[in-house]
Amino acid sequence: MTATPAPLAFITGASSGIGQAVAARFHAQGWRLALVARRDAELRDWARASGFDESAVQVYAADVRDIGAITAAGRACIERQGLPQVVIANAGISSGIDSAVLEDLEVMRATLDTNNLGMAATFQPFIEPMRQRRAGTLVGIASVAGIRGLPGHAAYCASKAAVIAYCESLRGECRPYGLRVVTIVPGYIDTPLTRGNPYPMPFLMPAERFAAAAMDAIVAGRSYRVIPWQMGVVAKLLRLLPNAVFDRLLAGRPRKPRSAAQRAERRGGQPP
Repeated sequence: MTATPAPLAFITGASSGIGQAVAARFHAQGWRLALVARRDAELRDWARASGFDESAVQVYAADVRDIGAITAAGRACIERQGLPQVVIANAGISSGIDSAVLEDLEVMRATLDTNNLGMAATFQPFIEPMRQRRAGTLVGIASVAGIRGLPGHAAYCASKAAVIAYCESLRGECRPYGLRVVTIVPGYIDTPLTRGNPYPMPFLMPAERFAAAAMDAIVAGRSYRVIPWQMGVVAKLLRLLPNAVFDRLLAGRPRKPRSAAQRAERRGGQPP
């Protein structure tokens, strides 16, 4: 009798931060992995140094902004490893912008292309095969920054608000076929990039603890989960505040730093 293979998770943005922590968590729970990053050599080095079984882990090089490359990576995963049980669109970028600066409009374009179009392109190769199988879970990594706009962070906040709305729309489309769509909404997660934020980060959470909570929500098929839960309470309260009160509350808050080179920095984490 042929043994049933371990379940498979396809994860983008796996070379650092949240993506790497989630990959490690799934691997520790016995899952096979299909890992995607632009920095594929770095990702392979990390998997090797972590002692991952090479027969259970495949690495694919792709930039999620390149629709041809990321959809090809998805098809290659299906051909080499089979159809995943879970697809996690984690890859994203974050940089502060000033809409009065012409060059920052290109930063916004890159942010939306990566965080939104890149997510849709990540899911695309898997949706029809999952519909035919009538099973599968698509996971979008959003952010509490998508719940209300933060000064200097317009591109990232807009992109993460779009992630929340996109996943909600996709959930309704996929439900008749037995597919689940899970929206994970991180608060402040301790990654190398959040450590450079020039403002307080309440309920800062280690990446490993976030990954454990995220995996629990994904496996359970939760439709929407804010992690840590305390940030979910804060987010709901902020959403209820009248604009005048919200604006006064944020007055004088340090802005998200703009990239010195006016380019959005690519990353595997999702800091708000």
